[in-house]
Amino acid sequence: MNSKAQKMELNDGHSIPVLGFGTYATEEHLKKKSMDSTKIAIDVGFRHIDCSHFYQNEEEVGQAIRSKIEDGTVKREDIFYTSKLWSTSHRPELVRPSLESSLRKLNLDYVDLYLIHFPVSLKAMEKCKDAGLAKSIGVSNFNRRQLEMILNKQGLKYKPVCNQVECHLYLNQSKLLDYCKMNDIILVAYGALGTQRYKTCVNEDTPVLLDDPVLCAIARKYKQTPALIALRYQLQRGIVVLVKSFNEERIRENMQVFDFQLASDHMKILDGLNRNFRYFPADMFNAHPSFPFFDEY
Repeated sequence: MNSKAQKMELNDGHSIPVLGFGTYATEEHLKKKSMDSTKIAIDVGFRHIDCSHFYQNEEEVGQAIRSKIEDGTVKREDIFYTSKLWSTSHRPELVRPSLESSLRKLNLDYVDLYLIHFPVSLKAMEKCKDAGLAKSIGVSNFNRRQLEMILNKQGLKYKPVCNQVECHLYLNQSKLLDYCKMNDIILVAYGALGTQRYKTCVNEDTPVLLDDPVLCAIARKYKQTPALIALRYQLQRGIVVLVKSFNEERIRENMQVFDFQLASDHMKILDGLNRNFRYFPADMFNAHPSFPFFDEY
């Protein structure tokens, strides 16, 4: 099946490619790598690019997208671009200027999806959608209770199309996934391969997801890498998955996730690896009244 054609419909009529390319770069010197790896990702077939003001590399990612539009690889409408509103710009009067600032850096007219990076009000986001600056709006790191507060809000104009959360075999978010599906909200997974993504959040006691013996045994059965099994698991659960790499070989390899399918008994075995373990606990926010991770899900 052509991977580029695999999309999920959002509740506002737009659609999102099920495999996305993450661009978070932890250090300054990686910005150039963000640009190069985004170009490679588009060349090998990624059409969903996930970035954020917080990542401080939107200029480089924007340049990569524009260069691929200019050389004829893609048209703007082929690319699904996600950006996020960071926690310093939650006051309603700062939301649109923050999005406009991202668009200037990117040199794009609109983003396909604009997310609230951490739990806050949706009102000003709705205005960005009305103005055509964002095709769809969603949330990130919201728990069930916080989603419920939005969905029950008087005068809600647009339901969030997705909730982007940490989700992997050790934190499979099954209850949150069920809740989102019930309410026609798509779950988007970041950190889908565990520790590899968050070097700053780990110590020597942190379990390395891709070394898990059960995962590795299943990978051998399918003659695939543990990373591909971990990604395929998410896709078969109806989750949109973000993957990040600066390595050309791995970027290409990630596209092979569409070349095979996991049997239901193997899916069940992988379900059993859940241990509600977060690689990214966001401790710097835990004193905030809206901190989302104290709830069960």
